[in-house]
Amino acid sequence: MSTRLSTGGRLLNKDKQVRFAFNGKQFHGFEGDTLASALLANDQMLVGRSFKYHRPRGIVASGAEEPNALVGLGLGAKFEPNQRATTTELFDGLNCSSQNHWPSLEFDIGAVNNKLARFFPAGFYYKTFMAPRAAWKHVFEPIVRQSAGLGRVPKDRDADRYEHFYAFFDVAVIGGGVAGLQAALAAAEAGAKVLLMEQTAHWGGRAPVDGGTVEGEKVDDFIDATVAKLQAMENVTLRTRMMGAGVYDHGYLTGYERLTDHTPDQDGPRHRLWRIRASQIVTATGAIERPLSFAGNDIPGVMLAGAMRDYIVNYGVSSGDRVVVVTNNDDAYRTAFTLKRHGLEVPVILDARPEGGGKLAELAREQGFRVENGKAISKVKGGKRVTGVAICTQAGEGAVLEEITCDAVAMSGGWSPVVHLWSHCGGKLTWDEAQAHFRPDPNRPPLGAEGQGFVKVAGAANGEFDLGAILKDATEAGLSAVTAAGLKPKSKAEAPAGETLAEANPAAVWLMPQGAGPALRMKAFLDYQNDVKVSDVMLAAQEGYESVEHTKRYTTLGMATDQGKLSNINGLATLAHSLNVDIPQVGTTTFRPPYTPISMGAIAGEARAETFQPLRRTPMHDWHEEQNAFFEPVGHWRRPYCYPRQGESHAEAVSREINQTRAALGLLDASTLGKIIVKGPDAGRFLDMMYTNMMSTLKPGKCRYGLMCNENGFLIDDGVVARIDEDTFLCHTTTGGADRIHGHMEEWLQTEWWDWKVYTANVTEQYAQIAVVGPKAREVLEKLGGMEVSKDGLKFMEWADGELAGIPVRAYRISFSGELSYEIAVPASLGRALWDKLLEAGAEFNVMPYGTEALHVMRAEKGFIMIGDETDGTVIPQDLGLNWAISKKKEDFLGKRAQLRSHMADPNRWKLVGLETLDGAVLPDGAYVPASGNNANGQRNTQGRVTSTYHSPTLGKGIAMALVHNGPDRMGEVLEIPGTDGTIYKARICDPVFYDKDGEKQNV
Repeated sequence: MSTRLSTGGRLLNKDKQVRFAFNGKQFHGFEGDTLASALLANDQMLVGRSFKYHRPRGIVASGAEEPNALVGLGLGAKFEPNQRATTTELFDGLNCSSQNHWPSLEFDIGAVNNKLARFFPAGFYYKTFMAPRAAWKHVFEPIVRQSAGLGRVPKDRDADRYEHFYAFFDVAVIGGGVAGLQAALAAAEAGAKVLLMEQTAHWGGRAPVDGGTVEGEKVDDFIDATVAKLQAMENVTLRTRMMGAGVYDHGYLTGYERLTDHTPDQDGPRHRLWRIRASQIVTATGAIERPLSFAGNDIPGVMLAGAMRDYIVNYGVSSGDRVVVVTNNDDAYRTAFTLKRHGLEVPVILDARPEGGGKLAELAREQGFRVENGKAISKVKGGKRVTGVAICTQAGEGAVLEEITCDAVAMSGGWSPVVHLWSHCGGKLTWDEAQAHFRPDPNRPPLGAEGQGFVKVAGAANGEFDLGAILKDATEAGLSAVTAAGLKPKSKAEAPAGETLAEANPAAVWLMPQGAGPALRMKAFLDYQNDVKVSDVMLAAQEGYESVEHTKRYTTLGMATDQGKLSNINGLATLAHSLNVDIPQVGTTTFRPPYTPISMGAIAGEARAETFQPLRRTPMHDWHEEQNAFFEPVGHWRRPYCYPRQGESHAEAVSREINQTRAALGLLDASTLGKIIVKGPDAGRFLDMMYTNMMSTLKPGKCRYGLMCNENGFLIDDGVVARIDEDTFLCHTTTGGADRIHGHMEEWLQTEWWDWKVYTANVTEQYAQIAVVGPKAREVLEKLGGMEVSKDGLKFMEWADGELAGIPVRAYRISFSGELSYEIAVPASLGRALWDKLLEAGAEFNVMPYGTEALHVMRAEKGFIMIGDETDGTVIPQDLGLNWAISKKKEDFLGKRAQLRSHMADPNRWKLVGLETLDGAVLPDGAYVPASGNNANGQRNTQGRVTSTYHSPTLGKGIAMALVHNGPDRMGEVLEIPGTDGTIYKARICDPVFYDKDGEKQNV
């Protein structure tokens, strides 16, 4: 059966038929349809089931506020759950399915919950937690887990592409209705660079449906002319299918653009997330019609009056042949006129206001409509669709006066300005008693820099509903935004004269009838998706939930995918009535971005698969790959773990690399080490606060090892600091710590020492760095020639600029292996060239690159700590025997006071020691050292843990470093350490320096 009308359908191309499938059944619509309008045109009133009671649900709205018509859209890699039928544009081949039912939409076993509704009151989920643990675990938890969620999780990898876009404007206008168009035009003609976005595919908002005139012409003509003017202006950017998603501090705005949803076969990104900076933002987001609360207001066929009007005018679709209109305001009369004009029957208009409406109501009577003032719906009859209504007096308790047969109900509870974007960044609201809605409070705007407001509101979003008032308000908002953006208007636009029939004020009707008893309240729904009823909110109030935020969470009111766009005002009004207070005293819930859900793909943008996390590669990376290097992730870098040769295990490769380096010559790609420039007159002073030891006394040309703690005293990084000149230092950090430590420095500079003259720059990727290590290191550098690298010419812990093989370099005489070592830094573009030169010159010494595992083993043989191994966020330098690196001369440094706390200065803390197994075996990594007795949790006490453990090819045995209770005082003691497989290892506590304790090799 088709409900498509012979008239109406201004947005349709009836020459182009479109095929689509719903729950496997084939239907057709027209180009220009939404999925919702096409379903209605095919008389598909039942589109889903509610979350809690699995009640039948039909389409209730026509826009983003729709709570019921959610579908799983697409198949396979194109599948996406919870897509609104009302905002999904129809395209040929569209395939969708309804949600939240089993085994079928028409016959859903979950509907038994509706019969058991009295056992699932408000707060049911919370109350089950009060049950005995066994009852919760075995009875309630499986039920709740099975019921949780809405829609199916996609199984396949998303086949679409997404992107981010950055843009800058003087004025960004959100909303392409008449208010947004006029505000954008006023701002653009004044000389501002303007962005205008509209979330639907069409300009004009509701005006073409509601009618009216501008300067004596149809409002449609005004819309077309204004769009044409804006399109011709170079300083204006227009975007349809783009939603203003969120407003943040300092004029930051996100826009969500749907590029190819309506043409999925088109090449290009599906969605685009705009990241916008605007000096001023104008929200012209319109208003949302509220439903009315009466028994059966959720039955398919009960629809918002404005939405019913939209479907007729825009899509030529009837929601019913015989429609009862019920309202508390004048706007719903327009729906009655539209119904009659398109040949549909309106048996009665029920106006809850005893005195009736204004000119629109008078016009209805003149046209022969039956208008009943002071009347309401007692209940709607029907199951899976409306069959009739029972009429009562609004002032009564629901006694039925008359029953009327109908197949649809058009309801209107008034209009609420869309204040979400105004509120995202702190804009406050005021209650408009006359219009019974919240609107923006101009005296409490979102504040930007220097306490200035950066958001303006225009039109219906500002509580203006008369066309003339909307145009005037929008013009003022556009011009005001230009001035606030610091621009001098080139011209001052005049607001065009708009005219519509004046409307009388609505009545504050929150329940029909006002004296409805428990039986009717239990069937009057506020939140359609989550099945929150009037009785639920009243029960919450009775049980002490007086805060609207608490009531929201207790009842799940407004927590559905529409985020309370239809339910919140009615819900808080119900709460206020239950508490016997005024609505403003209850307030509103918090509005948070995004305005409507946006795809996870849009949030991620291009960051997926290989680009999910940008991988950093050193200038020598290609060479490592050619040598069959085995890579490991270190932060965002991929570093060679080892270079296995044919038939060689990783352990054998590591042993070979260590032996060759200790015997002759090894090369390490150390380019990943963090390199942070700290420069300025206060640079030394700043680094004295950053590091535990003194850096301001370091001489240019010298290096110093330093430790860095956070304000809680715990060790967070270490590295060598080189002083370049009086005002410049280069701080080396761990590979994974470069970005983090740079951010740490900037945080303290910007928030605590903002007046210090210090500049920092992370130059990690600007330089390649190569460690030339081993007894032959000096010889190979001398072979390259160009600079002095002798023992006296470049002493240990010094650096010098020079040339090697004609390449400009900076050489640091430092060592992390315990061998003679130079770290050579060059501009990244020359890194591979120097690497190749070193390989060529070192061939006579059997030069061999080594990876991170060999690096770790050699540093452990020397007893050098590794951040992240010997530290875990609870370790202080004193635990690691690094007291020598803590200055006694400085008054302060980050973490100093924290380290003086009693538990930090406790001599009984775990301290760093070495461990060697009695049989030469390798201890399990991370193993704990048990102690006698149990702790308060009944677990066995521990007295230490293994932090690093390796097989040392240099020593021919297993070595380990560990933190052990009073470890340095227990040298020679044998510990028993259990492995995960039950093996008990015996290990002797020893000095953590296993190799060349006096440092003779590195100082040769």
